[in-house]
Amino acid sequence: MSEPTIFFSEVNERQGVFTRRTFLLGGITGLGLMALGGRLVHLQVVEAQRYQKLAQSNQFNFRIVPPPRGLILDRNGVTLASNRPNFRLLVSREKDMDIPKTVADLSVLVPLDDKRRERLIKDIERAPRQSPVQVTEDMSWEEFSRINVRAPELPGVTADMGEVRVYPFGGAFAHVIGYVAKVNDRDIKAIKDKGLTVDPLLYNPGFRIGRQGVEKAYDLELRGKSGARKQEVDARGRVVRDDPEGDIPAQPGKEIKLTLDADIQQRALEVMGEESGAIVLMDCRSGDLLCMASAPSFDANRFVKGLSGPEYKALSEYERKPLLDKVMSGTYPPGSTFKPMVALAALNAGIDPNARVSCGGSWYFGGRTWRCWGRHGSQNMHDAIKNSCDIYFYQTALKIGPDPIAAAAHAFGLGQLFDLGIPGQKKGVVGSREWKKKAMKREPVWQPGDSVNYGIGQGYITVNPLQLAVMTARLANGQKALNPRLIKSIGGVDQPHGDDVPNLPYPPETMNYVRGGMIAVANEAGGTAFRQSQLGLGDIRMAGKTGTAQVRVFRAGESRKGAGFAWKLRDHNWYIAFAPIDAPRYAVAVLIEHGGQGGATAAAPRAREVMRMALLKDPEIRARVEKPLPLPEVEHEAVEAGVAPELPTETPPPPPSPTGGPQ
Repeated sequence: MSEPTIFFSEVNERQGVFTRRTFLLGGITGLGLMALGGRLVHLQVVEAQRYQKLAQSNQFNFRIVPPPRGLILDRNGVTLASNRPNFRLLVSREKDMDIPKTVADLSVLVPLDDKRRERLIKDIERAPRQSPVQVTEDMSWEEFSRINVRAPELPGVTADMGEVRVYPFGGAFAHVIGYVAKVNDRDIKAIKDKGLTVDPLLYNPGFRIGRQGVEKAYDLELRGKSGARKQEVDARGRVVRDDPEGDIPAQPGKEIKLTLDADIQQRALEVMGEESGAIVLMDCRSGDLLCMASAPSFDANRFVKGLSGPEYKALSEYERKPLLDKVMSGTYPPGSTFKPMVALAALNAGIDPNARVSCGGSWYFGGRTWRCWGRHGSQNMHDAIKNSCDIYFYQTALKIGPDPIAAAAHAFGLGQLFDLGIPGQKKGVVGSREWKKKAMKREPVWQPGDSVNYGIGQGYITVNPLQLAVMTARLANGQKALNPRLIKSIGGVDQPHGDDVPNLPYPPETMNYVRGGMIAVANEAGGTAFRQSQLGLGDIRMAGKTGTAQVRVFRAGESRKGAGFAWKLRDHNWYIAFAPIDAPRYAVAVLIEHGGQGGATAAAPRAREVMRMALLKDPEIRARVEKPLPLPEVEHEAVEAGVAPELPTETPPPPPSPTGGPQ
């Protein structure tokens, strides 16, 4: 019997394998379908909002909108720095964009020279896609209209309106306020080197940051917070329409109010004329700075646009240095304006102010002849301050040595840096034995001749005009070691005052004596600034001190008046003053670089004019000036009440005149 060709055991075995594989594949398929379904549920339900936003981001872009920069005002609310509309032209690189042709088309609509066109082509090629490059700004309305009319024909080209910084007073406040300029690669690198995140606003082509003065020191406060403009774009990223409802408004920068007075600052620059120097005016009661004028100055508006190479070279190489802030950064020997500090130190050291020194015009000491600018005869301390006698202060400084003088100078603000909120101050030098030991390694010992020179504000002593104004204000106040204040408020928040300070370490009678000498300078006949210090404001008078600072050594018999010398070889001219003398309110320091010998010749008349402006603007002082003087007393004969007057008496007529007419 033949064997069957089909064995049911094999069929069953094969059927089992098929069934297992079917279940396995079905399970895998089921798990895949479940995972896919779960992922779809997760995407469509759980993360629906996230992907909705991503989809919208492909449809909409947000373009950064720079915030309006904060205003800078003077103490009375006068605008010193503001913003104005600015029509500008931008180009964004797009795919397949013919950059040279686009630039050539633009040069037909707005003026672009060959160099500018070449530079634009390079800038646009290097810029990231959709990152705008500024072609020009400050376009006229006609140019702005021409671009907008042809906008559909110019892919990637945008003409819009932004804001640009403007300084209404030009150069009057340039050194104090500073200016703004475009962000450069060094600025970006400096931020990255500090490990900070670069604000996207810095990449905006129209954005500018502070470069000097208040603009630089308070750049973040003035900058504000950027906003954004919502725009619908196509698949290529080109703007289709604006969506104003989705815009994020920008937050303007904070308003900064200074203690300066625009009228006084303007007057200071007017009286400076073509001279080089500085004028500082300070309130003797609060420490507020009302004037910080440095001359010559520069127009800050020119720096906002950007100076050309020749323009900057002309400014930087001009011998009168318009870019230098002479108020804080220029240091000079104070000359005879330092003598009140020497007198104060001498009184504190026990020197008798009535002791007399004979001035014959010269004094021989240490193998050389020390000269005075005049022959003053017998001088006590009061006379020496009034007449600015060098011989008296030569010998007085030699008696007391440098350290008491340096202590007085430091107490009154010399050799110090003040917290004004802006950079740029130079400390200067106030010599002492300890200072020379550290600073002069070749000759560390203080010599007697150093003291002689020191006594008249020459040698190891340099100051800036701000320090001299502080010195004068502290001396006029007579009690408080006032600190100068420049920033009055930030965003409406008042800043610390300059009168919240300790008292001066000198007795009132000592300071009164020195002030008496300064009063004599300006108000007694023979005072070195008597004629130049008359304010013409009734009974309000000014006290002062003249100063001449040498810039070179003069040969014997050579005149120091400056006639015939080159400008840079003449002496510096100083004058410090305060007024009114009975209740000091304002202190002023004036420097005229290379103004010639005698502080009364150039500095004192300018100090008088600035002081007059400040006094007349002060309501209290003005009321005092305008108060009518009392009528002179006239003696009247006593008349009893009810008594009739005497009858007139007859007198003979006057004789006729020879001509027959009236006499």
